[in-house]
Amino acid sequence: MLLIECPWCGERDESEFSYAGEAHIARPLETEKLSDEEWANYLFLRKNIKGLHREQWNHAAGCRRYFNVERNTVSYKISGSYKIGEQGPVGDDT
Repeated sequence: MLLIECPWCGERDESEFSYAGEAHIARPLETEKLSDEEWANYLFLRKNIKGLHREQWNHAAGCRRYFNVERNTVSYKISGSYKIGEQGPVGDDT
């Protein structure tokens, strides 16, 4: 079981949270000008890397706010969490 630190509520059990996907995915500004392939790439293609990864989480059973978490996908070690729009931690890749 992971312990995730909500930037507003503090450290809580992972059962209080919902995973919301990869962090820092910018929505295209002029979506009507995108081809079907470009739109599909935005909607469905993600990095899915092995190692240090930034993700969005929602504190569903708490404050219900979204925030970002930096986590290693191999070891599950969480380097830190931060509010959306803030600079995230610079974790190691272990």
